[in-house]
Amino acid sequence: MTESPPPDLVRHVVGTTGLPPAVAARVVADVIGYFGETAEAYVRRRHAELRRKQYRNAQIWSALAAELAARPVAAPELSERQLRRIVYG
Repeated sequence: MTESPPPDLVRHVVGTTGLPPAVAARVVADVIGYFGETAEAYVRRRHAELRRKQYRNAQIWSALAAELAARPVAAPELSERQLRRIVYG
């Protein structure tokens, strides 16, 4: 993220956590960056993480669908086929 995080949000985090402003700004920027990830990038990243943990694809597809639906800004509902196409092309 190249822009600075919203000052009002940083002030809120400082006020509710007691973090120093610079640390709060970094935390806010990290969270915004995390949730700014596209659905496609999220699917690719999580698929790779779950494969490293020895999950099978059948488990991964259902886990990804549930995770995407639970994100604060929900991604569009993707079928197993669409998820596979994101990962494998």
